[in-house]
Amino acid sequence: MKEAEKIYCLKRQEMVETLKRYGIANRRVLDAFLEVPRHLFFEREAMGCAYNDGAYPIGFGQTISQPYTVAFMTTLLVERSPSGRVLEIGTGSGYQAAILGALGYSVFSMERIFELHERAKKLLSKLGFGVTCRFGDGTLGWIDEAPFDGIVVTAGAPGEPESLMCQLAERGCMVVPIGRNGSQQMTVIRKEGNDFKRELFDYFTFVPLVGREGWDETVF
Repeated sequence: MKEAEKIYCLKRQEMVETLKRYGIANRRVLDAFLEVPRHLFFEREAMGCAYNDGAYPIGFGQTISQPYTVAFMTTLLVERSPSGRVLEIGTGSGYQAAILGALGYSVFSMERIFELHERAKKLLSKLGFGVTCRFGDGTLGWIDEAPFDGIVVTAGAPGEPESLMCQLAERGCMVVPIGRNGSQQMTVIRKEGNDFKRELFDYFTFVPLVGREGWDETVF
């Protein structure tokens, strides 16, 4: 192993120890964070920031979420839908999709910004995480591949995304931050027959979910 790879491996271990201190205890999730080389989802000049405990800009007004946020959302999904087909809304850097792939899910990921879509698609293919990427309005979901056992929305929605809810499989769950720009409450929506059950968690800060059933792009 090259010296740089050893350093990044140690940094991943340190990141996981930080996640443990923050209360992330699911072994599958922690193992996925050890497996996925987070620094590869950063531009070369920013790789030194990859394992810091914070979000980081990736261009086009978007960010790669801090490790704790990714781990928190992933844990909510894993504890409710431990396997199956998962739709991610907002590919961004591709890191969340890679984590889901490392967990063994069949991952479908959508991104509305073409440059980010192309960049993430190439990287995820190179790393071999088995993620299927699509360019388009994620707020409408991916009807051709529905239903999904899980949906992860990596941007702040103004309300419950109805089209996405309709694409959940029976007892499937969606993890989505909901609220006005600047503060969103992490929400789990689970389909049970013709009804939906909801769980509410802490508040986080996300970029806005833009699209036909999200925020209007002209506002931002």
